[in-house]
Amino acid sequence: MPKPIKPTWQDHRLRASEITPEPVYRMRRSLMAAALAGTGLGLIGCGNPEGVHAAESAEPASGGGSDEEVLTEYADATGYNNFYEFGTDKRDPAKHAHRMSVSPWSVAIAGEAEHTGVFALEDLLAGLAPEERIYRLRCVEGWSMVIPWLGIPLSAVLRRCKPTSRAKYVAFTTLADPRQMPGVRRPVLDWPYREGLRIDEAMHPLTLLATGMYGRPLPNQNGAPLRLVVPWKYGFKSSKSIIAIRFVETMPVTSWNQSQPREYGFYSNVNPEVDHPRWSQASERRIAGTGRTLFARRIPTLPFNGYADQVASLYAGMDLRRWF
Repeated sequence: MPKPIKPTWQDHRLRASEITPEPVYRMRRSLMAAALAGTGLGLIGCGNPEGVHAAESAEPASGGGSDEEVLTEYADATGYNNFYEFGTDKRDPAKHAHRMSVSPWSVAIAGEAEHTGVFALEDLLAGLAPEERIYRLRCVEGWSMVIPWLGIPLSAVLRRCKPTSRAKYVAFTTLADPRQMPGVRRPVLDWPYREGLRIDEAMHPLTLLATGMYGRPLPNQNGAPLRLVVPWKYGFKSSKSIIAIRFVETMPVTSWNQSQPREYGFYSNVNPEVDHPRWSQASERRIAGTGRTLFARRIPTLPFNGYADQVASLYAGMDLRRWF
């Protein structure tokens, strides 16, 4: 039997009271801008507190140049989703995700690590305080959002597991329960949904395990209670409702790459110069403060989704057309 982690840290369970209430969260936004502006954590508004306030009021941020960002409305971020376990229509997750029970929740840790086993979510995250980060999320279909996430750096959790030198990749498996998830009854993909990252990508400071958004607990349709957020990659890399994390030595099988390898590569970095076989990736529909997803304005797609300064060095020397 695998041995569970024996925490040496202070037992600190992630309670609802620890997630910032929405009114407090909104008041703290200008302070967050100043505090995070120089950290490279992707805060929208270019570190300008006035820009952040503008985003809250659904006006363009005044960060300078053409990088004007507006937060996506909560209703759009929680009502227009890809989560095929609940259906293939963008509205299906919001209709059906209430069927999924997210408490209690456990995560299995396995593979090339010293600490493996099955852990209650609150034990896995014990003592790790949630952080607030605002990230762009770009989907391969050509739409994007700007979302304020609450979460914990993935690296903080992975280091607790003490991966060995043989751990070159991190594989993620998500819940696939046909009793709770009607989409799993259809063979859209080879369930369960699987994703993976190279270990240096997983350990990168931008990579987040999200537990909430907009100052609230993570809604079911957005991947509750635990989802991955990798902001420089297309959205399907950000696994939802994670139940297993495995450290492996070779590149893991991932669901969309297995299903349609010509269309979905393992790396899936946002790249306006590499089109999807059926559509261009040069521009995107920014679903922001309008509340109208079908009529959202189109803007140029940025390499690495705008995070090139932070992550491009991970891929130095790689042919990004081949390793798409």
